[in-house]
Amino acid sequence: MGRAEQKRWALVALRVVVGGGFIVHGLAKWNRGPAKFGNLLHVLGVPAPVPTAWLVTLLEVFGGVAIVAGVLVALVSIPLIASMLVAMFTVHWRYGFSSINTIGLTDSGPVFGPPGYEIDLLYIASLIVLARLGPGPYALGVWLRGRFTPR
Repeated sequence: MGRAEQKRWALVALRVVVGGGFIVHGLAKWNRGPAKFGNLLHVLGVPAPVPTAWLVTLLEVFGGVAIVAGVLVALVSIPLIASMLVAMFTVHWRYGFSSINTIGLTDSGPVFGPPGYEIDLLYIASLIVLARLGPGPYALGVWLRGRFTPR
């Protein structure tokens, strides 16, 4: 596999990891019920917490699917970045940088505290890369554009 081919596949890997991460987090909110996430948003002082919880849940699920598929990547990256910035500054900032905060040790292993903002930054940086470089050639959006563009 040549260098150009490796670069093409790198964007696929980045899309799958980033989009898959958003899908998993969105589905976790969906399965617990967005209203429970709304309770957390209420405690943080977010206006309209339950509708906001639904919006974030749907954004993560469908935005994640769009990223994995390589459809509207630059467009969905904007609200996903905004969501990560809000999470970073309202929840994770106070816990510092590290996404893995070991706060104790028991006989069964380490005890972890709340995560810091490291993962938020990784998601934001990855979304910026995907928005700037595009989804790469192995993307549903590229295939659809080629299929429906007049020749």
